[in-house]
Amino acid sequence: MKYVILIQSNPQSLAVWETLTDQQRIDFGRGHRQLSAQMREAGVLVAGEGLGDPALATQVSVRDDKTITSDGPYAEVKEHLAGFYLIDVADLDEAVGWAAKAPDAAYTRVEVRPVLDMSAWDL
Repeated sequence: MKYVILIQSNPQSLAVWETLTDQQRIDFGRGHRQLSAQMREAGVLVAGEGLGDPALATQVSVRDDKTITSDGPYAEVKEHLAGFYLIDVADLDEAVGWAAKAPDAAYTRVEVRPVLDMSAWDL
C-alpha cells in the first residue's frame, strides 16, 4: 500500500529551525539524505523531494476553457508543504515507522496519509 509522508513548514518548525546551530542544520539535511538512502535500500521509496518556497509557486486554474496563472500563493500562508516521501509499504504501522525517522519528526509533526488507489474504479 502506498503512503505519503508530508512534511509541513509552519511557525513552530520555523521557530525551532532558527534555534539550530549551523552543524545541526547540516545534520538535519544529512538526515534526510540518509533516510532516503535507507528507504531506497529497503525497496520502499517511490519518490521523495523537498519543495521550493511557496513564493515561487504558480497558481493554475481553468475558466471558460482558458488557463489562468498567477504567481505565488494568494494570501500569506503560515503553513506550507515543504517536502514529501512517497513510499510503498505493507501497512500503516510500517509507514509510521518510516515517518518517525524523518528529521522533522524530532521538532514538529509529520503527516502520514494513504494514497488513494483509483486503479479499480470504473471510470
